[in-house]
Amino acid sequence: MMRRLDLRNLDPAAEEWQWVYSAAVPRAELDVEHAMAAIRPICEDVKSRGADAVLDAGERFDGVRPTQLRVPPAAITDALDALAPDIRAGLEESIRRLRQTCEAELEHTLVTDVAPGATVERRIVPMQRVGLYVPGGLAPLVSTVIMNAVPAQVAGVPGIALASPPNAEFGGLPHPTILAACGLLGIDEVYSAGGAQALAMFAYGAGECRPVNLITGPGNIYVAAAKRYLQGTVSIDAEAGPTEIAIIADRTADAAFVAADLISQAEHDPMAASVLITDSEQLADAVDSALVDQIGTAKHADRIRTALEGQQSATVLVRDVDQAVQVANGYAAEHLEIHTAAAADVAARIVNAGAVFVGSHTPVSLGDYAAGSNHVLPTAGCACHSSGLSVRAFCKNMHVVTYDEAALREVGDHVVVLAEAENLPSHGAAVTIRMSR
Repeated sequence: MMRRLDLRNLDPAAEEWQWVYSAAVPRAELDVEHAMAAIRPICEDVKSRGADAVLDAGERFDGVRPTQLRVPPAAITDALDALAPDIRAGLEESIRRLRQTCEAELEHTLVTDVAPGATVERRIVPMQRVGLYVPGGLAPLVSTVIMNAVPAQVAGVPGIALASPPNAEFGGLPHPTILAACGLLGIDEVYSAGGAQALAMFAYGAGECRPVNLITGPGNIYVAAAKRYLQGTVSIDAEAGPTEIAIIADRTADAAFVAADLISQAEHDPMAASVLITDSEQLADAVDSALVDQIGTAKHADRIRTALEGQQSATVLVRDVDQAVQVANGYAAEHLEIHTAAAADVAARIVNAGAVFVGSHTPVSLGDYAAGSNHVLPTAGCACHSSGLSVRAFCKNMHVVTYDEAALREVGDHVVVLAEAENLPSHGAAVTIRMSR
């Protein structure tokens, strides 16, 4: 099903391997500049006209105009009441596990005594208001509600707003499962808005929606472009691109497991990337056979085939697991699975990945829903410099400095000298005026 790239004869210099392998494994081509041109007038219209512009854009792009931008509280309550018990149980367990992880990761205030009478406090302060975006698109991503909302709640964010596209099938409201998840989490400020107009609503404010400090959540290329355009007006988590999985597998891997996991990501989007990195041609052949068998029974077979046959997907042949690790670190996948002997040892050598899934019984789909990890992760190779969404994204570090008179006198001369060295004598004067009293 997937084309093959043979990198076995590629042997870059030690200082160049990351850049060589990053270029060797292609990704989907995304014309962000074209998308920027498309979203710019939408964002400016929302800035100028507010809620009417958001509703107009929803009518144009989503084919429905809600009677009001904010979802009525009763609609959220009704959606939760109608939620199937097994789905509710699954959401509750996903929330419980992610909340446990977030609480363990939450940083706490630290006070350092740098000298007698001198303290520097590193205070953890939550964002005061955030906007969470949950895409509609090809699937109602109810899990994204949890992945965005739980870390914000654990961080202590007092103001949480959420937006998801209006759906004509549900009278202009977001998908009822998304609304039910909001109800389960106690989020009552929800808006029927999608795409660039939803992000502009968060950034500039529109109707009942006040501006936010931070926007998080995945989306298509127009959402990514809107984030880039609005950054500076508001903080963003990342410019998410199409989802991607890479799998390092050797001859010990189960071909059926590997194929199922490649398919699971391809199911998201025709632009999704599925990459197998292996030193075993026998395994590569077995995975190809398993792909044919499994795709034949898949609900979204056409979408999956398009993704697996695209330039962004491939089986990459390498000499050995050492080279596989280098290729994976160069590619910097959003999701990276390890299906090898001594999988934990291989995983310990990974430095560039959004999240690593270790062993044959840890599929990415576990992380999508109930592993306790967050599935909002860096794509397009950004895992070499960026992290996935976590409770830390919803917090700021703020230093609180307290010196008494004796402590200032002890260090004051150093401050004056350094101020003079920078030709900023008034900085020093602000110290000497206190030392002269």
